[in-house]
Amino acid sequence: MGEASRVAQVPPHTLRYWEEKIGFLRPARRNSGHRRYTREDLETILFIKDLIQRKRMTLPGARRALIERRRGVKPAAPAETAANGLPASTAKLLRELKKEIQALVEELK
Repeated sequence: MGEASRVAQVPPHTLRYWEEKIGFLRPARRNSGHRRYTREDLETILFIKDLIQRKRMTLPGARRALIERRRGVKPAAPAETAANGLPASTAKLLRELKKEIQALVEELK
């Protein structure tokens, strides 16, 4: 568990929590009770970490994404993003609002 924790850069208690709540992690147990993670387990851990931390998914959302991944369903394509990291439609709306506010400020001068 220590090595898997270091590789994924998450604390051991987080791995245990993910095992319990998500259910896809089933590390083999040694006679001493220590967990032994396989390469597949580590890939799953890194995938879960990406979903939760970078994509800001909840645990149930991450679980659904794992189910879709196992079934071979392609996840929905992410929306296009502008240079500032916002979805393109949101960035466009903000630009339009900015122009309208600037026009109102000019009228009030």
